[in-house]
Amino acid sequence: MRKSVILAAAFAVLSLANGEALAAETTGETSERCRDGDVVCLDTVQVTATKRPESTLDVPAAITTIGGARLREIAPQTPMDALHGEVGTFVQQTTPGQGVVIVRGLKGSEVLHLVDGFRLNNSIFRNAPNQYIALVDGQSLDRIEVVRGPSSTLYGGDAMGGVVQMLTPELNFEGDAWQWDGRLRAIAASADDSLIGRAEVKGGRAGMAFSLGLTSQEVNDMRSGDGKTRPFTGFTQRSADFKWQADIAPGHELMLSLQYSEQPRTPRHDALVPGFGQTAPDNAVFFFKPQQRRFAQLRWRIDNPNALFDNGELHLGRQKMVDDRLTRATGTPNLETELNRDTTTGVSGQFGKDIGSAHHLSYGFEYYRDEVDSSKTRVNINTGAFSERAPRFPDGSRMDGWAVYAGDDWRHGRFDLNYGARYSRFDISIPALGTTPGVSLTPDDFTGNVGMAFELSDDVRLVANLGRGFRAPNIFDLGVFGPRPGNRYSAPNPDLEPEYVTSFDAGVKFGTETFSGELIAFRSQYRDKITSVLTGNVVDGALEVQNRNVARQELWGIEAGARYRMPSPDLELYATATHTRGDEDTDTGTMPADRIPPLFGKLGARWQVRDTLGLEAYAFYASGQTRLSERDLIDPRINPAGTAGWATLNARVSWRVSSAFELSLRAENLADRHYREHGSGLDEPGRNFIVTVDYRF
Repeated sequence: MRKSVILAAAFAVLSLANGEALAAETTGETSERCRDGDVVCLDTVQVTATKRPESTLDVPAAITTIGGARLREIAPQTPMDALHGEVGTFVQQTTPGQGVVIVRGLKGSEVLHLVDGFRLNNSIFRNAPNQYIALVDGQSLDRIEVVRGPSSTLYGGDAMGGVVQMLTPELNFEGDAWQWDGRLRAIAASADDSLIGRAEVKGGRAGMAFSLGLTSQEVNDMRSGDGKTRPFTGFTQRSADFKWQADIAPGHELMLSLQYSEQPRTPRHDALVPGFGQTAPDNAVFFFKPQQRRFAQLRWRIDNPNALFDNGELHLGRQKMVDDRLTRATGTPNLETELNRDTTTGVSGQFGKDIGSAHHLSYGFEYYRDEVDSSKTRVNINTGAFSERAPRFPDGSRMDGWAVYAGDDWRHGRFDLNYGARYSRFDISIPALGTTPGVSLTPDDFTGNVGMAFELSDDVRLVANLGRGFRAPNIFDLGVFGPRPGNRYSAPNPDLEPEYVTSFDAGVKFGTETFSGELIAFRSQYRDKITSVLTGNVVDGALEVQNRNVARQELWGIEAGARYRMPSPDLELYATATHTRGDEDTDTGTMPADRIPPLFGKLGARWQVRDTLGLEAYAFYASGQTRLSERDLIDPRINPAGTAGWATLNARVSWRVSSAFELSLRAENLADRHYREHGSGLDEPGRNFIVTVDYRF
């Protein structure tokens, strides 16, 4: 193995020398039917689909959850790495240190991403693969919950394909005396000679607690399955997080959360190496320099029943995203520096009230404001000539959005019916840029949903959902105008309207101590999709393009997962499979939709040999994808002949040496297959050995 694995082994020896310690851990709740590390289990408690704790088996919505123990096993470089092969979640990666999840054929700003209830999506999110999700530290998370299907009633704009919520641990200590809990972790991998280090400490007593965490990642160039080292695949990331919780009065809890993450210089691999159909790369220089996320949130949780609500939460948060870039196109001496900032300020409230024994009323409000600062400069590296250029977004752009919503969960006998509605309004202001006029839009939307679960038995539910999702045009859709690459000139469209998705799904969920799973079929109609089209005009010798609501998509698919667990020996078998098909209709005809994943999933077996020793063998797989859109066919990330199918064989062993110390070894892609995930900008790692050392004190 390479030097990073040796470092991890040294860390293991040092940790063993320190003996044992006792620690308390707060993770997502599970029932006796589930363990936190289980791959497919529907009797876990989620909070995203209904904004209150409920079993995934009991709610109608289709939900994928990754618990804390499973996250520690996966040891993800980015949060999206944890969703590989899970039911309904396909992961695309344009370049290392980035990644998005595709849910029901939708991606980017078509899927809403949350961190502890606050919107990660901002006004410059692209409806395409982007880098922003990686600025959430995957090592700091306690759970990831994915609601598959439109969720705009509860969460508003962007929640068309679904909602991905990343949750950090809650802090719970008992007793009057202060207690302490800490963890040191090191993760080393051979394929990219990477090393991830995490240190965290928690302290508290009944009514007050805090936590502090630091994470460092050093990733070098990756070796793929063909034995080649891929250039421009290394990156560095530093992250820190702090949380403080306190009971300020009986039934009133205050929480302050601070998060920071930065990638100082991350290359865009697909822009720096030739792709399919290219003899030279697009760029001689392309670095995200830096990418940065700063986040602060204050939460007031109320558990004090009164005439208006039984419990509620108020959130006040602020997020600043830095998206700076250093680029130089191939064959030119012009080095361009972009400075892009999006600051999101949000306030929201959610409340719940039981009405009798059959109804639970949920209602709330939210307000978000996005403010964008953007500039671009150019330096000729030969002459030193300096000039200011049109920025990526008009400087001073602003987007406001507010909404109110209400819903009811009605339980009657074996039926559980939930339904709700939301009204949203937006105010978008794009200032003029040079001779290009500004844009001012005030779109609004009224949306709703209904879901039903029928209890066939204690362990089986029939479920169905009808929902509508929407996405208001954001500053990325409206504000990217002026000269663009490819001899094009982007013109603003003051008449751009929101996009809409109407989706229906139905299926069965089942969960027993030995057997659990789900089988869900869905069909979605995507209307008024925002697409860049040629207008037929020429501006200063460039072809004029404009974003318009012209495309329509039909999406359908099947999502399935199952787990079988034998009590003796303690053996668990699991499998997942997801199939999606998409067609897009435009004025020019019908074609396959963009970046639709192939059939994909995973299967495996876990054997808990004894309390301290666990073994797992598993395989990821994907079929080939030859249904390519016109945009896919000219995308240098995608083979125009189609993406080949593949499968990898993997294994893991975990050993709990003591109550304080745990060691695990994963061997991935044992056959050293050379392959690429469909739509990704680089090949996947070849044979890879990953050592994880976990020490608690």
